[in-house]
Amino acid sequence: MDKKLSQYLTVTGCYWAFTLTDGALRMLVVLYFHQLGYGALEIASLFILYEFFGMITNLFGGWLAAHKGLNLTLKLGLLIQIVALLMLLLPPSLLTVAYVMLVQALSGIAKDLSKMSAKSSIKVLIPNEAQPKLYHWIALLTGSKNTLKGIGFFLGAALLGGIGFQGTVIFMAAMLSLVLIISLYFLQNDLGTRPFKAKFKTLFSKSSQINRLSAARLFLFGARDIWFVVALPVYLQTHLDWNHLEVGTLLAVWIIIYGLVQTFSPKITQTISNKVPSGYSTFLWALPLIIIMAVLAYYESSIGLTSEIIVIALLIFGAFFAINSSIHSYLIIAYAKEDGVSLDVGFYYMANAGGRLLGTLLSGFLYQHYSLTACLISSSLFISVAAIISFTLPKHH
Repeated sequence: MDKKLSQYLTVTGCYWAFTLTDGALRMLVVLYFHQLGYGALEIASLFILYEFFGMITNLFGGWLAAHKGLNLTLKLGLLIQIVALLMLLLPPSLLTVAYVMLVQALSGIAKDLSKMSAKSSIKVLIPNEAQPKLYHWIALLTGSKNTLKGIGFFLGAALLGGIGFQGTVIFMAAMLSLVLIISLYFLQNDLGTRPFKAKFKTLFSKSSQINRLSAARLFLFGARDIWFVVALPVYLQTHLDWNHLEVGTLLAVWIIIYGLVQTFSPKITQTISNKVPSGYSTFLWALPLIIIMAVLAYYESSIGLTSEIIVIALLIFGAFFAINSSIHSYLIIAYAKEDGVSLDVGFYYMANAGGRLLGTLLSGFLYQHYSLTACLISSSLFISVAAIISFTLPKHH
């Protein structure tokens, strides 16, 4: 097997395993702590440090990868996630909000170390002139990751009902430990290192197009999480009487379909336009999302949302959001400097984590103090800002 292909498959396999446990853990925390009586804002607060330290990790993780290699940062992400899981093996009475926030902080560090490493490695392994191939590989990695995250959502909900909270945590820690041992043997040590030492001042991107793409990413993912992370699962349980497994299954199926659409995004976008996407593409594909959120907000405020409306809207929203996300993921790798890809990718995913942090906080706050309608209106406004910023990106690749 070709060495570059072998490394790509190894990196992707490690990232897949990590993503499966990350999705399961996120669903596990939401459902388990809602079961313990936590309110929407308290559940949202559990993810504050997860997203905050994700921002810090993306920024400094890119610098670390440039010095020590993507191999190190990927393995470090796996190790930290194992530690975070083991920290949850305490009696429920000791799992306070502050303690779980600390555990989630470690999980956030682990997740963004793994994601930054996996996506940066593709830029290293594929020649810069092979843009269509780069687009397809990025779409495959991103789409498969989200499909597995969806399976993780379902796994977390199912295992919670089957073997309980602690049994699920032990199972995931054991699985990741096996993956870490495999990565120690197969990954090359110099993957993604730079021929010169990166200074701290290079942590922040000086590229105008990367700065604008990062700002658009912040608002795009903030728009998703404002209504999706806390407000929607709690709404389904409190207003529509869904049980844990039903909520977990819906979100799992949504993420799986979302990931599949991301995987096929190159075929979808290149069927419409026979070229690789440009910055203008992100503007065009954001417009339907604004309409979807506005229509949902109208229905919720006037006649109320039914299970059928939510499911249909989620699927349509997920399809358009998946294509947006896939184009974004391709553009950051295409825009990144070849001799310091982890720095640019780290800066970009710092903005991504910032959007998720803002969205998560607003999801809990707006839902608890106002309503789901407020979350949906805010989501539509966030997407509008992302579209306006995207309009300023280069119109041609």
